[in-house]
Amino acid sequence: MREWKIFAAFAGIFGVAYVLPLSSPKVTAAILEAFKMLQWYARNHTLACVVPALFIAGGIITFLSKEAVLRHLGPKANKVEAYSVASVSGTVLAVCSCSVLPMFAGIYRVGAGLGPASAFLYSGPALNVLAIFLTARVLGFQIGVARAVGAIVFGVIIGLIMAVVFRKDEQERMDAAAVTPEPPASKRSLWQTVLYFACMMAFLVFSDWYNPGNVTIHRSDGTRIPAVLLQETKDEVLVQVDRPVAGMKVGDKITLAKTEIERIEEAQGLVITIFHMKWYLAGAMGLAVLLMVWRWFEPDEVKEWMHNTWDFAKLLVPLLFGGVFIVGFLGALLPDEQVAGLVGDNSVKSNLVASVVGCLFYFATLTEIPILQALMERGMHEGPALALLLAGPALSLPSLLVIRSVIGLKKTAVFTVLVIVMATIVGLTYGSLISS
Repeated sequence: MREWKIFAAFAGIFGVAYVLPLSSPKVTAAILEAFKMLQWYARNHTLACVVPALFIAGGIITFLSKEAVLRHLGPKANKVEAYSVASVSGTVLAVCSCSVLPMFAGIYRVGAGLGPASAFLYSGPALNVLAIFLTARVLGFQIGVARAVGAIVFGVIIGLIMAVVFRKDEQERMDAAAVTPEPPASKRSLWQTVLYFACMMAFLVFSDWYNPGNVTIHRSDGTRIPAVLLQETKDEVLVQVDRPVAGMKVGDKITLAKTEIERIEEAQGLVITIFHMKWYLAGAMGLAVLLMVWRWFEPDEVKEWMHNTWDFAKLLVPLLFGGVFIVGFLGALLPDEQVAGLVGDNSVKSNLVASVVGCLFYFATLTEIPILQALMERGMHEGPALALLLAGPALSLPSLLVIRSVIGLKKTAVFTVLVIVMATIVGLTYGSLISS
């Protein structure tokens, strides 16, 4: 089977390379946009988000007690405790889907039940506190509250359904775990292990601290553009107009060369203050981790940690990078106006389209809000907007590729269908309530 998968990948790449119409300006522009998105992802998410999460995942596999994971998150764990912890963890971790994926893989492989692990996978990025508040401020209080409540309820329901559907597989996992030899007792006390993981998590939270992106662009010709910064590459910035100015409408996206920008003035506030301090705060947490590793860990343990981290990197990073590239390519071929035209009412079709788009396209945390603002300015109904908000943060093509490599195609397909169906139903219900 593995050889057939490799053959299918080779055949797919060959087929695309063979037939891709490179003479089409639209296709060549889409390829350029794909590379721009990949560069943005490499510059803004890889070192600050993916790499720390990989080290945490490696640490989970290496140092976290399997017994403790089974007791609190395993298939036989107390349901209230397991699903409560898994579904609200995003408020504590404040992570995006890129960070959640390695940690999901780590806790699942060390023994967490499929249900709690699925709840964590969905709710982790969906329940980001900053994103919830920004949603309420930009898109409206009602939709912000609906997003927060929906994220928690979704996580629990999806986890419970996944556990029921795959209860036979879960029983087989438990039986296999029962005959696995117990690992040797930890050489550290519980408080030492907790402090180690707390500092690792704090490093991730600070290194991946979000910038809401509200800026004023001062161009060299004297024009000032109130905007939201969506994407920055080495030479250009992509912004979305926040208020009408100089013939531009709210939601218009413009790409500016850095040579034509005099300066970028950021909106002030606590979030931005922490953002500019994030590497000092993350550095302090990193030094604390290094000190603990030096004092409390044996060389063989550190070697095993690095080995497990590298195994996760080999598995996840190519899938993330490949998925981001594909999403960048497809996104350039599907303009906002075309998407808005498909979700202009509160029909089942509109909510379904919004849910599917949310599940396939990659939205970095917080960027989905100005993108939705632009779509709503172009006529998107609030029902499909909520459906996209509920489906988008937890899933994307890159994350689907990673999830499949961890739990398999069948479980990934069921998880995806559950997210799409529930997002569609909730979006349809919410749209009907606010329209009545």
